[in-house]
Order: sequence, then structure tokens, then C-alpha cells
Amino acid sequence: MSTQPKKKSPREQVTLEFPDNGLLAALAGPHQKNFARLEQKLGVRVATRGNLVAVEGTSEARDQAAAVLRALYARLEAGEAANLSDVDAEIHFALEGPVRTAASGNFGSPALKTWASRTTRARTPGQLAYLDLMRTHPLVFGVGPAGTGKTYLAAAYGAHLLYERRVERLILSRPALEAGERLGFLPGDLKEKIDPYLRPLYDALFEVMGDQALKLMEQGTIEVAPLAFMRGRTLARAFVILDEAQNTTQSQMKMFLTRLGEDSRMVVTGDPSQSDLPGGRAEGLNQALDILQGVEGAAVARFSEKDVVRHALVTRIVTAYNAADGNQGVERTLRRRKEET
Repeated sequence: MSTQPKKKSPREQVTLEFPDNGLLAALAGPHQKNFARLEQKLGVRVATRGNLVAVEGTSEARDQAAAVLRALYARLEAGEAANLSDVDAEIHFALEGPVRTAASGNFGSPALKTWASRTTRARTPGQLAYLDLMRTHPLVFGVGPAGTGKTYLAAAYGAHLLYERRVERLILSRPALEAGERLGFLPGDLKEKIDPYLRPLYDALFEVMGDQALKLMEQGTIEVAPLAFMRGRTLARAFVILDEAQNTTQSQMKMFLTRLGEDSRMVVTGDPSQSDLPGGRAEGLNQALDILQGVEGAAVARFSEKDVVRHALVTRIVTAYNAADGNQGVERTLRRRKEET
């Protein structure tokens, strides 16, 4: 039986016009690195002439590349950057989300204004869904592997609400638990002892707000504190974040969730596969996810390796570990069935 060779999709060309040559140079990037990334990821060819950009490829690839270029150009018009990470983010949306058209004007993900000169955007469809849940629910769980932006986006959205004066305080907390090693007694006063545990939260704040974060912390508008300091408090008119929630016990999680006060919002982030509790079980987080399933006002955003926005190797590491965990689970099941028979 003979088989006919598949017909390749015709490679045609679409031409886009960008009125500002200065922005077009920024769109291309240094040595046209942005265009090179687009060609590599989408299998197209990009060429420029004057203020025109020609994209050659299959129909689907052309549409995707055009959507990416328009989205990046819209960022530049808004005074934002268009670097390789931004190109990768828009390619994520083009490959996994609906293709944007010039008629819709829906380019890129909505920008979050975190302070006067700073904005933040979602970089994957999963992150965009996470932001949508934070906009519509007073309690949101962000669950998934490392590097997916769970804490960063929560801090960015909290800073956005603070900037727009929709909340009066931004409160960030996490359990003071070492990651698998005992550090012993730390020198210094109470603040110096607990600061090493809270450093990831400080990092997220400074990344989304810059030096303004330090000023607001000195004023008490932003508070970063260990989970133990939350007991007995009622957190009203605040945006509250609990990071590393996989390291909470069941009683700690219940205590934290019941701190929610009037006109407040709460985000709980964690990765159940990286618990530092005895036995490696994320007891507090897993129980909360089970008990609050379907409860009005509570929502869960689940991330996967597709949402990892750190180094590309991180995505491969997460994928490899997930595959190994899956294989071990199958082996345990088969071993248990064999023992039962």
C-alpha cells in the first residue's frame, strides 16, 4: 500500500507596519536578538525594511508571531521593556492562548502598576488565571512547583492594590522552618534572628516595588513577619500573603486563615512536594485544599512545569522530578498489590 506524502503548509508572508522607528529598534532588541528568539521558537523568518516587518512561515506560525510582535510593541508604547524574557512570555500566550488580532486590541496580559515607575505582567496563561482569581476571590491558594511566580505575582498584586489605595496594608508571612538542615541558634536580636527566614519575601517586595518597599516597611504600611506572629490578630483592610504554606501544620493553617478581617484579601502559596515538615507531608496545606474545596469565596490556582519562568533548566528539572515521582508511585502500587496477593 502506497502512502501519499503529507503536503506542507504553504509558507507565505505577512507584513506589519510599526510607525515609530525608535520603538521598532527596541522591538528587534540588541543585534535583533528578539527577532532571532521568535524565529527559533515559532519556526518563522523575520525581516525588516524601514518601519515594516515581514514575517514568513506557515499560516498559524505567522499569526502567532504577528500577535507576539504587536503585544511587545504595545508594551514599548506604554513605556515598558521588551527583552528576551518578555518575548518568551508573549510566545507562551501565543502558543497556549487565543491568537490576538488587531481588531481586538487585546495585546499581552494586563499590566499591574506596582509603583510609580514599575509594572508587572503575567508571563504564562496559568499566571494570568492566577491574577484573575486574586481579582475575584478574597482567598486564593497558589499551588505548584518552584519558579512559577506564585509568591512574586501575589506580592505584585498586593503592591498594586496598595498603590491604588484599595488596601491600607500589605502583610507577608511564612513559617520560620529550615529547609532540611538545622542552623542552630542565630546571633543578634529578634529581627536579626528571623530575617534569614523572611529573605525570599523581602526579595519579592524589592523586585516589584524597588526602594519604595523599604520606605513603606519603615512606615509600617508593609509588614513582613513569621507565621507565629499572626496568632491573635485580626487583619482588616489588608492584603495578606502566606508563603511556603507546605511547611504549616494543620493548626497553623487554620489559625492563619481565620485572621482574615473586614475588606481584606488573602493569598496562600506553596508546593506540596517540597514540605520540610517531618515525613515530608504538607499537612496544613493539603488539609486546607481538601476542606475548602467548593467553599464560596475560596479558589485554587494550580501551576505546572509549563508555568516555570526561571531559567529554562528549571523547567526540565521540575519535569524530570515529576516523572520520577510518578514512576515511584506506580512501583509502590504494584509492590502493594503483589504483597496483597
